Amino acid sequence: MSFLALAGKTYLVFGVANRKSVAWAVGRTLEEEGARVVYSVRSEDRRKSLDGLLGARAVHVCDVEQEGAAERLAAEVGSKYGPLQGLVHSIAFARYAADFKSFQDTKRADFLQAMTISCFSLVEIARAFRPHLARDASVVTIGISSLLVTPDNYGYMGPIKAALDSTVRFLAKSFSADTGVRFNVVGSGPLKTSASAGIPGYLESYLYAEKLTYRKRALETQEVANAAVFLLSGRSSGLNGTTLVVDAGLGSNYFDQEVIRLAMRTPASLEQTPNLKAPKAK
Repeated sequence: MSFLALAGKTYLVFGVANRKSVAWAVGRTLEEEGARVVYSVRSEDRRKSLDGLLGARAVHVCDVEQEGAAERLAAEVGSKYGPLQGLVHSIAFARYAADFKSFQDTKRADFLQAMTISCFSLVEIARAFRPHLARDASVVTIGISSLLVTPDNYGYMGPIKAALDSTVRFLAKSFSADTGVRFNVVGSGPLKTSASAGIPGYLESYLYAEKLTYRKRALETQEVANAAVFLLSGRSSGLNGTTLVVDAGLGSNYFDQEVIRLAMRTPASLEQTPNLKAPKAK
């Protein structure tokens, strides 16, 4: 028997956009382990665009921005495929404008839309599917590896991902009152996905993050998927309300010697910059 023992269990995966999606990597890995996977995408157009990728798999539409969408999906999917052994919430959206503005200029409508889709949707999905979850089911969402960094180009999604992280802990506590359902986050470092390509200046951030990993090689989407699948399995039964960081060492390597050397390669050398000169011995 496989170590993860997922064969014959059923999971619902939200958020496949294309073959680069974390959601697709998670779903494919679950299938390789013998699980049955049902997919949810945001629109009928998205479902049609995924015909070549998802083929004959069960695919349902749920636009989480619309109130009541999660309940309708639960009514459609729950009775047909339940009880579900787990849910994967890999949904995020931010309306990044071409003329990217500073955080203080964030528009109320943009912030609330991103919060609804990227964070509160997890609350609505969990509530709607509660009657259709196995007693020991696992719910996993995809977050970010650090909630303390403040990248300019990530903007208001930083606070929203922090809210998602907190939401997971509150859901874990709430569900623990009368179920064994677990909620956890995979805190992912920067990935090369289609969604990330929409973040202004992301390529530079991605390459910078690669330099900060211990191995000097960027994080792979499959590595994040592997962590998510572990959290979906009973082998992670001791983890609940936590964030499993997957970043190849990025978060502990800010003072990497090579990165420091590259950062200090400016037109003006250190000797020409008085404030950066080493102090003279007295």
